[in-house]
Amino acid sequence: MGQQTALDVGQLASAFARVEANVARVVEGKAEVVRLSLVALLAEGHLLLEDVPGVGKTLLAKAIARSIACSVRRVQFTPDLLPSDVTGVTVYNQERGDFEFKPGAIFANLVLGDEINRAGPKTQSAMLEAMEERTVTVDGTTYELGVPFMVIATQNPVELEGTYPLPEAQRDRFLMKLSVGYPSLDAELEVLDVHGGGDRVGTLSAVTDAQEVATMIEACRAVHVADPLRRYIVELVRATRTHPGVELGASPRASLALLRAARALAAASGRDYATPDDVKRLVQPVLAHRLITAVDTVTADRTPESVLDELLASVPIPAARRA
Repeated sequence: MGQQTALDVGQLASAFARVEANVARVVEGKAEVVRLSLVALLAEGHLLLEDVPGVGKTLLAKAIARSIACSVRRVQFTPDLLPSDVTGVTVYNQERGDFEFKPGAIFANLVLGDEINRAGPKTQSAMLEAMEERTVTVDGTTYELGVPFMVIATQNPVELEGTYPLPEAQRDRFLMKLSVGYPSLDAELEVLDVHGGGDRVGTLSAVTDAQEVATMIEACRAVHVADPLRRYIVELVRATRTHPGVELGASPRASLALLRAARALAAASGRDYATPDDVKRLVQPVLAHRLITAVDTVTADRTPESVLDELLASVPIPAARRA
């Protein structure tokens, strides 16, 4: 790659590390989750955080938002939340004698959707256009969303009371799904030290802004992905569609998501080229939530994660080279 691209990626890696360290100040013992969350941002994707209550899903989302000087809106999803609360509504202005558009919560650089699966399917579906096309259409008028634009949504497992499963189409719009998980003993002790005295998120200051993040996103697009690695990505995704334990495999959108995520992870690591290890590291968070496993008795014990482990072991890895 050219010298200019290498310089840009080096600057990107430095800026990425700055944001990563800032978020890690309040999210203890979850380095991989923090890193992949920021990779999703640079890959122009959306992030779904699924786990039981109280493990820090909203804390992580708020820490990312506090680390970037940009517009942020938070939506608390409830069963009575209306689609217009998310997208906006056209209202009549009596003083001016005409109609004007009142933007909804989706009009921000970072949208924090708390407990997204407590809202009904109609409200969840209202976000589909915004998440895929970065536009919002209300009453026949289409509005552009800014750059960067990212939805960071949290949800509780569907087994818990008062939750609705996300529609398959909406799950497919999330570039990654991550689980925060319970902290280790040492990390949980550190949580008591760090957060026992109050809200530490409020003490975070922004270490970058929307313009720099947009520049970082642009630099990620220039990261080189060799043809054999592109083929490896496509073969992995296509293998999910023919696996006997899978009822619904990953779509071509998943191939694109894996490509973008690999570029972003490589750039965050200071490289202007992606490797098979980048792809392998991202397969679970990018693909698992897109699969629906079969329910017959032979394959009932298979999970999306176990299917992907099988595919990673069976799909040939391309030779390690840059071109």
